Parts: sequence; structure tokens; C-alpha cells
Amino acid sequence: MLIRNKRGWELPDSAATSEAVFNDRRRLLKGLAAGPMLAGPILAGLGHLAPAFAADADPLAGLYPARRNARYPIDRPLTDEKFSTTYNNFYEFGPDKSISREAQALKVRPWAIKIDGLVEKPMTIDFDDLAKRMSLEERVYRHRCVEGWSMTVPWTGFPMAALVDLARPLGSARYVRMETFMDPQTAPEQRKFFYPWPYVEGLTIAEARNELSFLVTGLYGKTAPKQNGAPLRLAAPWKYGFKSIKSIVRFEFAEKRPVSYWEKLQASEYGFWANVNPEVPHPRWSQASERILGTDERRPTLMWNGYGEFVADLYKGLEKERLFA
Repeated sequence: MLIRNKRGWELPDSAATSEAVFNDRRRLLKGLAAGPMLAGPILAGLGHLAPAFAADADPLAGLYPARRNARYPIDRPLTDEKFSTTYNNFYEFGPDKSISREAQALKVRPWAIKIDGLVEKPMTIDFDDLAKRMSLEERVYRHRCVEGWSMTVPWTGFPMAALVDLARPLGSARYVRMETFMDPQTAPEQRKFFYPWPYVEGLTIAEARNELSFLVTGLYGKTAPKQNGAPLRLAAPWKYGFKSIKSIVRFEFAEKRPVSYWEKLQASEYGFWANVNPEVPHPRWSQASERILGTDERRPTLMWNGYGEFVADLYKGLEKERLFA
């Protein structure tokens, strides 16, 4: 008799738990505000999604589509592009999901990226020049939002380890602090003084060098739309989605752990590590299951979002840390 052992990413289609209240983070933002907030239109339902928007004409368009790296299998179909490009968190442009039109105000060229801090030689490099230096590939990753929804997307980009190698960090560097753009004239939410702009996130050097850490330049075989974080964003698929910072302008190598945007807003709910764990609930909702974007389907959440074989060893000896919030 043939006995087949399932791999960690294989699950049945059934779902077990009730739907999380995935819009509670917006209620948190409104509660933290010092005054009334201007809210964008609330997404009424997936049937009313607007068409996707592409980024500006891309001088790198000839690099797409890139060859797919088949090392990272998935257990579900790809999310339809019309959903993953119109249901977006990008708080610089509004606290609701329907910001794809507003995000078109972002000017992605020219786009300078600063690499500094504890490195051998600080530099500023144009995004197009950086992309041309890297070998682009496509990877299909699951993306799990802390709000309780998920999608599966074909990202194009390059391993973050390649940028770390380019930076040549000093031995004292333990973290990579990443920062998004700051332009209040373009991004209306950045005019609100009670938020800790610019958006900041961070990884340890070991996490940044892990093979899963991926710097994204495109998706669905073409350049990334602005609402999805053009021209350069992070994909760290074993972590909740807020760790995958968008529209990066700076990589700073540091000895001290950076404090991220969401930690500054509410440290009791959003920590530095933010690794996916179905057994550790958010203080205001369960993380045991997830709603698959563009469908009515729920599935049980996977430990490490199904990527434990690649990343679990990173956290040995850190059991006293709050790894899953």
C-alpha cells in the first residue's frame, strides 16, 4: 500500500472557524486619531471592484515576464489580478481598501533608493539601475494579512540577499530598517500629524538573507501597480502582510532593532516579528482561519503561513520573544 505523507503546505479545502472582523484595524486608526478622519469610500463588496491600474510606462518592461522559480509550491489557485490589485492596504492614501485610484498620484520615476547605515560604502542608486543589476525571477507566494484575509500572487523581483550583498554591511549590523517615501502633497494621509510617518519596517540580517525574503518589482508578469507598492516593495511570506513594506526609498543597516510604524501606533497589538501562527490570536480577533480574497472560501491558517521548512530555524533560541504578534 502506498502511503503518502502530506507536506506542511497541503490542506483540505474545508474551513473551521468563523470570519474575523478584518476591518478592526481601521477602527483602531480612527480611535487613535486626535480629531476626525477623512475616510475614503468603504469597499461594499468584491462585485464592485474597480479595474486594476498599471504603473507608469516602464523602461524595464522588457524584463517581464520573468522565469518562474518553481521551488515554492502553493496549495491553492492564484488570486485573480482584479482582486489583488484593487483590494489594497496602503495607508498613505487612505485607511480603506479602495485606494487604487488615489495611489495613481504616486510618481515612481525618478525613484532614488538610499542604502546607508552600517555599510562599507553608503550609496544612493536609481531604482531602474538597481533592477538592471539584479536577476529578476517570478515566485508565487501566499500573502496573509493580519486582518484575516489572504491572497496568492505571482511576484516578480529578486532575493533580498542580493541587496544585502550589494550593501556590504559591517559586522556590527544586525538589522535592516526599511523606509517608504514621504510626500504629503501626494499622499494625503501623511498630512495627519498623529501618525508616525514615514512608514518604517525592519528585518534582522538573518531574515533579510533568508531565501524567501524577496524584493518585488512586478506582479502578474508585468511591472507592479502603484497601489501594490511600486516601484519596490518587500514580500516576506511567512510574516503578516504589514511587514511587507511598500514603495521603499531607504535601506538602513543598523545595530539597534528598528521600531516599525504599527509598533509605534499600538505596540500591544503589533510587534516586531509578526510571524504567522494560527494558535496566537490578535487581541481582537482569531487568526485560526483566513478568508481567501475574491472567494467566499475560508481555510485554516498555516503555521509560518506554510513556509516553516524555510524559516523556522531562524527563531531557535528566541522562544522568549513575542514572535507571533
